[in-house]
Amino acid sequence: MNTPLNQPINSNSKVEKIASFDPNGVGDVNGGLFGLPFTIEEAEVVIVPVPWEVTVSYSAGTAQGPLAVKEASPQLDLFEPAIKDAWKLGIAMEEISSDWEATSEALRGKAESYINWLEDGCPASEQEAYANLPMEVTQKGGELLQWLKSKALSYLDQGKLVGVLGGDHSTPLGLMHALAERHEEFGILQVDAHADLRDAYEGFTYSHASIMFNALKLPQVKKLVQVGIRDICQAEAEMAEQSNGRITIFYDAVLKENLYEGDSWKKECKKIIAQLPQKVYISFDIDGLDPKLCPATGTPVPGGLEFEQAVYLIKALVKSGREIIGFDLCEVAPGDSEWNGNVGARLLYKLCNWMAVSQKRLEV
Repeated sequence: MNTPLNQPINSNSKVEKIASFDPNGVGDVNGGLFGLPFTIEEAEVVIVPVPWEVTVSYSAGTAQGPLAVKEASPQLDLFEPAIKDAWKLGIAMEEISSDWEATSEALRGKAESYINWLEDGCPASEQEAYANLPMEVTQKGGELLQWLKSKALSYLDQGKLVGVLGGDHSTPLGLMHALAERHEEFGILQVDAHADLRDAYEGFTYSHASIMFNALKLPQVKKLVQVGIRDICQAEAEMAEQSNGRITIFYDAVLKENLYEGDSWKKECKKIIAQLPQKVYISFDIDGLDPKLCPATGTPVPGGLEFEQAVYLIKALVKSGREIIGFDLCEVAPGDSEWNGNVGARLLYKLCNWMAVSQKRLEV
């Protein structure tokens, strides 16, 4: 396992934990993420949970996504057939911020009322009551961005790999900003049912539907490749068409038609990956998957990728020699069962491990 020289990850305590931990045993629900015994200091991959969903425009619940994933994660078997001793890498998740969770809950109530007002045609009698709300939400969204950026930069300076677990899809923007300070250029591979290219959707600068519009403000983001898109407005489609190749959309319907007409998923993945530069950030909205895998997500759309199709794409990206520099997994909502958290946890484990393989911290 390769680790940065400035990070003493293989401390005596970590070595001792690896020696005493039984990866075949019962998952420790009192342990860390995936039931693993590692602390933040010992981990090579740090997951930052962001319990935030202020601007969701359909169903709420994603703020509880990080907790749902963590609680489901010990049920996952740690053996990865394609990766040698994957669990020894060291993955840990920060404590979920109760402050941001409380702020999200308070603002979500106001935002929901405001969105209902918009959908009701903006009655003039209530206009004054909502006049300052978009600014209030945007201010807090900016504070969240800076909080996450600072936290991510600190971990990156320690030589750690960083992933974000949302929350709604607005949450990872701070990590993208941090990575833009550490890399001259990179591309984004977005798996999603939606393009998220709206400019300040519903008046919120940091809307969940504006994450990629905001990401493209970073000059370091040279390419945005969107996969599985099946719910998009005309303005978003035109933005992509007029981007001079900076945005490439692989519509779900087109991908499916190609498969139905005889193309292989391997061939489709090769086309997708060919559009990406050497360094890649993965932004994974769980609704990029078929809704049967994420029924409680905020804005489910028929269609989407199967679980193994998504994993195959991630693996093919790594096998192409590209480097995953960070990722987010967003829009997991717990719903009425552990199913959503279970799927989210398994996808999170794959993202962590294949990012580490791409950076040669794990061997295949």
